[in-house]
Amino acid sequence: MLSMSIIYTAGTGQISMGGTLYPLIFMVLMLVVLYFIMIRPQRKKEKADAEMRKNVQVGDEIETIGGIVGIITKVEDQTVVIETSSDRCKMRIKKWAIAQNVSANEEATARAEAAKASKSESAENAEKSDKKSKKDKDVPIEKD
Repeated sequence: MLSMSIIYTAGTGQISMGGTLYPLIFMVLMLVVLYFIMIRPQRKKEKADAEMRKNVQVGDEIETIGGIVGIITKVEDQTVVIETSSDRCKMRIKKWAIAQNVSANEEATARAEAAKASKSESAENAEKSDKKSKKDKDVPIEKD
């Protein structure tokens, strides 16, 4: 229960709240900060992980939370079957045990590198065209 302290100021006849509101505001602000620093990013990561587990396909290379790496051979509602070695050892695991989709991570990295390379290439082309236009401006025009 919240206790309120009331202070009677002698001589003025006014009653004021003795600083009870400030600790309450401080607690609310701390909870808001806690939400944005800890809870919100965790929920965001959980949503991304759930989406990754939902989108696994046959042929994807995955890593489980236990460190087992394998290629998916069959996808069911709650489980997947992975092939873990060259001797075709198969294991059936729950989807929640998938830590990461290695194939998707490699593809995303390759796409990011390609985008970065094309961006730097376009920047180089822009610089070359700027230099060329500056050269054209520096050439004096002779009038007859």
